[in-house]
Amino acid sequence: MNRTSRPYPSRSPLIPLSILLAACGLGVAVARAGTPILPGRMANGFERLHNQTMIRPAGVQVPLGDFPVNVDVDASGRYAAVLEAGAGPHGVEIVDIASHKVVSHVTIDEGFGGIVFAPDGRSVVCSGGSSEQVYRFPVDDGVLGGPEALRVGAATDRGVVSGVTYSPDGALLAVARLFDNDVTCLNARTGAVVWRARLGPPTRTAWVTSKESISPNDVGRAPGLAEGDEPYRLVWDAARGRIYASLWGRSEVAVIDAKDGRVVARWACGLHPNELALSRDGRLFVSNGGLNSVSVLSADDGHCLETLSSSFDSRDLPGATPDSLALSADGRRLYVANAYNDDVAVFDVSKSGSSRPLGFVPAGWFPSCVRLTPDGGHLLVLNARGVEAKANGRSDPLHYPAIKTLYPGTLQIVPLPDEDDLSKQLAAWTETVREGRPEPVVKPAAGNPVPAEVGGASPIRYVIYVIKENRTYDQVFGDIREGNGDPALCLFPDKVTPNQHALARQFVLLDNFYANAEVSPSGHEWSMGAYASEFVEKTWPVDYKSWKSKVPYPAEGNFAAAIPGTGYLWNSAARAGITYRSYGEFAVLTGHAKPPFVSNLPVLQGHIDPDYHPWDIHYRDVDRVARFVEELHRYEKVGDMPRLQVMRLPQDHTAGAAPGDWTPTAMVADNDLAVGRLVDAVSHSKFWPQTAIFVVEDDAQNGPDHVDAHRTTALVVSPYTRRAAVDSTPYTTCSMLRTMELILGLPPMTQFDASATPMWASFTPKPDLRPFVVLPETVDMNARNPNGTADAKLSATFDFSHEDAVDDITLNQVVWHSVRGAHSVMPAPRHAAFVREITGGQGENDDD
Repeated sequence: MNRTSRPYPSRSPLIPLSILLAACGLGVAVARAGTPILPGRMANGFERLHNQTMIRPAGVQVPLGDFPVNVDVDASGRYAAVLEAGAGPHGVEIVDIASHKVVSHVTIDEGFGGIVFAPDGRSVVCSGGSSEQVYRFPVDDGVLGGPEALRVGAATDRGVVSGVTYSPDGALLAVARLFDNDVTCLNARTGAVVWRARLGPPTRTAWVTSKESISPNDVGRAPGLAEGDEPYRLVWDAARGRIYASLWGRSEVAVIDAKDGRVVARWACGLHPNELALSRDGRLFVSNGGLNSVSVLSADDGHCLETLSSSFDSRDLPGATPDSLALSADGRRLYVANAYNDDVAVFDVSKSGSSRPLGFVPAGWFPSCVRLTPDGGHLLVLNARGVEAKANGRSDPLHYPAIKTLYPGTLQIVPLPDEDDLSKQLAAWTETVREGRPEPVVKPAAGNPVPAEVGGASPIRYVIYVIKENRTYDQVFGDIREGNGDPALCLFPDKVTPNQHALARQFVLLDNFYANAEVSPSGHEWSMGAYASEFVEKTWPVDYKSWKSKVPYPAEGNFAAAIPGTGYLWNSAARAGITYRSYGEFAVLTGHAKPPFVSNLPVLQGHIDPDYHPWDIHYRDVDRVARFVEELHRYEKVGDMPRLQVMRLPQDHTAGAAPGDWTPTAMVADNDLAVGRLVDAVSHSKFWPQTAIFVVEDDAQNGPDHVDAHRTTALVVSPYTRRAAVDSTPYTTCSMLRTMELILGLPPMTQFDASATPMWASFTPKPDLRPFVVLPETVDMNARNPNGTADAKLSATFDFSHEDAVDDITLNQVVWHSVRGAHSVMPAPRHAAFVREITGGQGENDDD
């Protein structure tokens, strides 16, 4: 573990000096306690990622486009067809496997999850996403021709075409549609619909956790959580005349009669099944994305023959996210891609019911698909986010790549040795995977108020967790001299955010804190669950590619398919008997935007403040906090309050230059004053001696930061927080979650909070009970955007119905112009998955 914490020099009484510093912008010389060994490219060839895992993939990497999701190999074994379906341009690429080169590429409007060669190898079919079509491309010696569109449904349908598969003779084509919950069979020659299998319609039933059970298959009623079947991937069983469809939204596989489309059975498997593989001896392998497992079912009657654990250690918590399968031609070996573990598990499945693990193959970042060449000589792995992280340049500061498209994928081609040498090679590869796993954390010194283990005693009883929206470290704290900031990139300095600056100076400045996620759908999931499901990770890029896409906002209680296997922090609290309450987080903004507000999650029924406004860009954060303070006073009268309180303060997202809306500066100032009033109220309450307040952004989006665009602002405020210190330990969202869990006596939810470094270095055994005094705003919080400007006209087209419904780069440019002037140039942010210290940050001038 790399931990660096350093104190400010000793100084005069706390509050007066903090006010002086806030008013004057004064800094203090701080000696860094050594040079941290930060993640990045290592001498041994590993790349250390921001979550402290390391990757060193085997084989050769073929560069691809944005977020490749599926690959198929033609019968000759010469060519691989890849579907790219990220937030950037979608397309199909043909890779010559022997030469490791892309030989053909065609762009499409939208794709999703399916691509397949025709049995004769003369064409490729891919899913068309929201278009309600599949695209068929002729292929001649690896060169793609123009696509022919085969319609699956009406353009007005709400489906998203996902999985596709041919009948073995190539006469029929089966197509799955998410959200419309059906599977359609087409005549492959004419495109005519042969039959349509209607699966279960979307319902409002949802997964629930009780104290007695953490089974992800328990269901109960909720007002708005969609639990559809969500058919995802397909496989054709010619011997039995069936088509199998994985139901992403459930824990089942649908069995469909291939002749007429009747749904003849539904077979149980693990949570969020995705890919399917059928062996010659009648075993159906199902990878369960919500668990670390592969279900092996009998293709005769669906009973479970065995369950394989795909994670490196069978004791690992959920998080491996197996999302793809490949069977060797002889049916003896099974390869399983683990998306979040960045590896491929290998099993000997030659004996039904007695399969055994053989080892692992190191992959790149987020392997989304695994395939074998027909001769078994090469393993192909799609790495959806590539194999390296980058900082983007400044050659064109107004047209730089967004973080959501900065990491192009790769096709990893791995030669497989002969049977005699495979065991030896797998042993070496497995050791590489082992070396890349997160290192054990170093326990804190005795007396730390954050326990070293679950169940340890803590003087902190209450946790308040505040989630804000989308700011980088440099945008807010870049002007604090004591930290690693770039003042040239600071849009909202002391003058705009005096309270957050005072809190960072009075308590602890965290200048090496990183959001786990890039955007809000995954950001809110990571913030509450230490995980974002495969459903979220593979749908948000398509949603973000075009606001016209039918792929909906997938997170925050909208879909059961998004819920992690062990739920969210609230579920952990419920299981442990810890009282909890949500203020706006995972709440629904009703059509009239007035209380009472509700949540779609069963675990929040009765545990959400119906009078607290959720996401609503036209509602002030100071009014949100005023509502919380009302509750705080009520709690003081009864003598206790919920031990876990989660609060959403979203106004630092801003509304850009939308005419008539508050200016970005006014909205960020409102957010800052709200944070200050919150801490002031709590620190003057009877609960202060036993309270810790954690503040974080759900993601850092794409604002400028001279270190990394994942780097964000975070605060830890408590009598037990170190005073006037700088903590440069590399922390993530999961670090904050792990710290709160240890305080509350909760076990980790996933592999990621389990392995994260707790924020021990930010705490001290000796409490300092001095309260925080809120500072008044120093800018006009009622300032409104003018009409008629170019940015106002652009902002008038923005959709603020939910967070991130506006292109992040465009919004950030508008915000920059609002603060720095219409003709100022916004510096391009740096993007990297790993942390690296960059000195001598360069800025851009304002208009003047």
